Amino acid sequence: MSLAETIRSTFVPIHREGYRFIAIFLAASIILGILWEPFFWIGLLLTGWCAYFFRDPPRVTPVDDRLVVSPADGVISSVGPALPPPELGIDGETTRISVFMNVFSCHINRAPVRGRISLIEHRPGRFLNAELDKASEENERNSLVIESPNGPVAVVQIAGLVARRIVCWVEAPEEIAVGERFGLIRFGSRVDVYLPAEARPRVAVGQVAVGGETILAEFGSDAPPPIVRVS
Repeated sequence: MSLAETIRSTFVPIHREGYRFIAIFLAASIILGILWEPFFWIGLLLTGWCAYFFRDPPRVTPVDDRLVVSPADGVISSVGPALPPPELGIDGETTRISVFMNVFSCHINRAPVRGRISLIEHRPGRFLNAELDKASEENERNSLVIESPNGPVAVVQIAGLVARRIVCWVEAPEEIAVGERFGLIRFGSRVDVYLPAEARPRVAVGQVAVGGETILAEFGSDAPPPIVRVS
């Protein structure tokens, strides 16, 4: 193994969105440390946490149009029928799967399916605990509708009690690949996925999900073994 490969396998990449926050934490640690040395060490721990928060590890994503992968790292907080937010323009009841991210989760968000992004809609709102069911309706959120081979699939980034900034890097209309990075939420929140009612959930409440890898649901029942890609 070459030196470059060793470094890549040992150190998890940090997303560029985190660089300025890490720099701010480190600068504050140094300044406060001048006033009182213990502040420096406390600040250094917080700087390490900030770098950990913005980690962007590669993921091995199943590539199969019948599979829906998790858009985020976290814990499955709800699975069941739900009406999608009205701004999505999706009629009728859907299957909603929610992934709750705490402040220690990797916060990079990934597309749960491939397709064309037909809508991106941001709605201001409150900052309730993202684990609450009503957070889907009342909290600040950013929604994407992806026209997948199995119909419209919506993924909604929801701000939480600590989170105050939703970041989305993609635009409509454009194509997006399953597992492709499309945004993040700072600093702790939730992502909802709304699927056509015929999708069959493959996860349960309380299960830990890995963004871009864990299969949330599937369409059909005779799917062949999926291929994978690293992203």
